[in-house]
Amino acid sequence: MRYLASAALIALIGTLISATAVAAPANAAAPGPKDTTAVLFSWTWNAIARECTENLGPAGYGFVQTSPPQEHVQGPEWWTYYQPVSYKIESRLGTRAEFKAMVDTCHTAGVKVIADAVINHMSGKSGGGTGWAGSSFQHYDYPGIYSSQDFHSCRRDISNYQNRTEVQECNLVNLSDLNTSSSYVQGKIAGYLNDLVSLGVDGFRIDAVKHIAASDMQGILSKVNDRARLYIVQEVIRANEPIQPEEYTSYGDIHEFAFARKLKEAFGGGTINWLVTGNGIGPSWAGFLPNQNAAVFVDNHDTERNGETLSYKDGAGYDLAQIFTLAWNYGSPSIHSGYQFSNKEAGPALAGNGEVIDPVCGQNGWTCKHAQTNIENMVGFRNTTYGTAVTNTWSNGSSAIAFGRGDKGYVAINRGGSLTRTFQTSLPAGGYCNVTVGLPTTSGCTAGGIVTVNAAGQFTATVDANQAIALHVGAKAGQGGTDPGTDPGTNPGTGDLTVYYSTSKGWTGYNVHYRVGAGAWTTAPGVGLTAACSGWVSKTITGGASGITAAFNNGSGTWDNNGGRDYALSGAVATVNGGVVGSTNPCGTTQPATTATVYYATGWASTNVHYRVGSGAWTTAPGVAMADACTGWKVKTIDLGGSTGLTAAFNNGSGTWDNNGGKDYAIGAGTVKVSNGTVTAGNPCS
Repeated sequence: MRYLASAALIALIGTLISATAVAAPANAAAPGPKDTTAVLFSWTWNAIARECTENLGPAGYGFVQTSPPQEHVQGPEWWTYYQPVSYKIESRLGTRAEFKAMVDTCHTAGVKVIADAVINHMSGKSGGGTGWAGSSFQHYDYPGIYSSQDFHSCRRDISNYQNRTEVQECNLVNLSDLNTSSSYVQGKIAGYLNDLVSLGVDGFRIDAVKHIAASDMQGILSKVNDRARLYIVQEVIRANEPIQPEEYTSYGDIHEFAFARKLKEAFGGGTINWLVTGNGIGPSWAGFLPNQNAAVFVDNHDTERNGETLSYKDGAGYDLAQIFTLAWNYGSPSIHSGYQFSNKEAGPALAGNGEVIDPVCGQNGWTCKHAQTNIENMVGFRNTTYGTAVTNTWSNGSSAIAFGRGDKGYVAINRGGSLTRTFQTSLPAGGYCNVTVGLPTTSGCTAGGIVTVNAAGQFTATVDANQAIALHVGAKAGQGGTDPGTDPGTNPGTGDLTVYYSTSKGWTGYNVHYRVGAGAWTTAPGVGLTAACSGWVSKTITGGASGITAAFNNGSGTWDNNGGRDYALSGAVATVNGGVVGSTNPCGTTQPATTATVYYATGWASTNVHYRVGSGAWTTAPGVAMADACTGWKVKTIDLGGSTGLTAAFNNGSGTWDNNGGKDYAIGAGTVKVSNGTVTAGNPCS
């Protein structure tokens, strides 16, 4: 979408009304339970491919949304992608070949790809110019594609949003407005979308749909190939205007801006109880789309700049709004993940040739909200609870709320001061991990301790200020850290299978992709194997003793699937070495689980430890949150899984790092403290 530069337009947004005519439901919708989209705004194709493999697939995201992939005007600003010059798949985010490789890689990781499609207009350059890929153009002339006759005759900016014709035929902030009722123009637009379909995309986020007549949308989409499988989500900003979102529900989901505005009103202040009163926020509220038509968000690339919604700059309030959105049962959510900015026109970090530098979390201001622990882990919560009703609703009448999702999950959110109480859930009895801070290990949880739900479905806990607790049946303590929401087991111990895989292949990382019995496969590439003993990595699979089907890979496309037959493994122990399956523990009968309790001296309000155990994979930057220990110290206990130590760096979650002068910290098992670049043994709080 374009940046809402016009103050007049912003002033029109506010009063919510319902359209009198509601179109039939769309044919294609985000398929559950994996209906969460990570919007990687301004990310390069190569970086998205990496992120699908390392984070999005394992976390359970169903979709990733790219920025517009077509050739665009030149310039450093963020909005260049939204001024097309041609329909070549060539931009400062990457080449056509890189785009195709990204789509294929994401599919391998179990993630579908949505492309942001700009089809209402071309550029806004009055004097013309040369596009990113070398195409020459004028404001209303794009050789080989469009000439002057292919644009609407109203060649001035929209001045009256109460005039339907003007909104759909005049220019939006000088962007040359295509005559989308023309069969020729519809064919050209459909040709572009079909080209993306041929590259494997699974759907589109269509920009500025309010400015395209509904009948024109029908004409365009009727020419798009493979329409039945495509997920379409449309940007139709709800305002007190004649054109309403309900006009477009026949063609796909609609972004419900009213939802995001209400979240700002709630979490931007501190009174959030009204979000869950009665039926709660959603289709029962005036001016809200039906659940099956709604796509919801906390912010997008426009609203984080114009202040219409919350943004990453709102800190804890923003994070809690994301947690609420993923836990609530209205609409299909998208998580915006861009970069920090002070100048709202600023684009991302660029190389000298104008290309976007591949995003890396913790560098160049990338927010990486999609990979932040308390947001990313809630995707697993959503997948596990998909399709269940809201139950056991509670509030303190102002700043704290809690609710269940049937017998699958429960969340408590606190926007006020520290809160301690007993919560009533419908969860089965057992020990759970609070996924807003950690995930299951074979012996407990990576962080936050074990939350015990009794036989009556109750648990007692303290929810600190601006924090949340989220429990779900896919993250019971001791499940061993499988993909969130996909662990087929329910209780650790008897019936578990420990798989040992030889490291003779020399891979830099090892994953096991499996299913228990006839159950669902893990999301490719599976779950990580960790160092067990010299020459071996291992993974304990809950409930796997009765039999699993498995394949192994390096996380980068190289697989060992037993010559296409996969491996059939069962029993308490199974080994795989050179295609040969065994049943004797290669590391001996006892493998003591070791931990490192790390204390870090800092004055940062928020502190993360970014680490890898042994020679394993690094955590996703900025790492995992450390808890308050005593004055001046943060603490985190890390399961070493039999390894002798870890490598770590520390940061404040906002781009400030302590990586020991570039050398990182080498930390062994036991209790250690890190202060002023020095690692020593001991507990500074004892």
